[in-house]
Amino acid sequence: MRIIFLQGLLLFCLLFSASCGNGKIADAYGNFEATSVTISAMGNGELVFLNIEDGQKLDAEQEVGLIDTIQIHLEKVRLEAQLQALDLKLQEAAPEVAILVRDKSNLIRERDRTQRLLEQKAATQQQLDDYNGKIDLIEQRINSTRRNINIANRGILAERKPLEAQIALVKKQIEDHKVKNPISGTVLTKFAEPKELVNTGTPLYKVANLDEIKLRAYTSATLLQDVQLNDVVTIRVDKGEDDFRELDGTITWIASEAEFTPKTIQTKEERVNLVYALEVKVKNNGTLKIGMPGEVIFKKENE
Repeated sequence: MRIIFLQGLLLFCLLFSASCGNGKIADAYGNFEATSVTISAMGNGELVFLNIEDGQKLDAEQEVGLIDTIQIHLEKVRLEAQLQALDLKLQEAAPEVAILVRDKSNLIRERDRTQRLLEQKAATQQQLDDYNGKIDLIEQRINSTRRNINIANRGILAERKPLEAQIALVKKQIEDHKVKNPISGTVLTKFAEPKELVNTGTPLYKVANLDEIKLRAYTSATLLQDVQLNDVVTIRVDKGEDDFRELDGTITWIASEAEFTPKTIQTKEERVNLVYALEVKVKNNGTLKIGMPGEVIFKKENE
């Protein structure tokens, strides 16, 4: 069916072009297309608003809609409360250690006094040894207190990391529930309305950049022989019943194979019947529409 349609299209265009008063038969025929992007929901819930209409022009990164985020926001509040509670559990070694350091300072002072008394034969070696033992013991308690509190705090901090990751994920989900337009362009079709329930992947609307539009056309192998990528060509579109409007275009793609090819090609007569696709980029002045027919005239070197 596709082969018959393309053959019929080419035959009709050739006959129609020959009957027109413009005088020059086109080299290729086709229809205008635009690269469109379908924007889909990235979250689940009720579509709170979607402020777009068919034909509306949108900027890139423009926020045009929102999917309900109440449940996600409440989850974020819960996780942040857990994180705050963890911070309150963190223990400080300073108060306990400060008391022990003060006791140690007192013991050192008494030990030094005993040392002087021992030199004067007014104290015994046993008294001096007792003070040194107490100082060593309190030093161990200081180190043990710091070590135990550090271990406890490491456990609390280990719980903090997963909570921070969950909060970051929830924040990302909240951002995903905002519908942002990805490219500058014109709304082609709106698929959803406010108050509808949508799921991840539900199409919301389709947008395309119509400032530059492409003509997908077809021509014969013979006419294509001297055509190359980036060649500037003339585009003709209908203007009234018997006239054309001409625009400049640039060839951006040429098919490497024919749209339909006989299994065995032996003669030149058979080869000239092959039809190849090509795409021509055209600046749109606002008059070109998707699906509109157009013709291509290849510019020769002596023109």
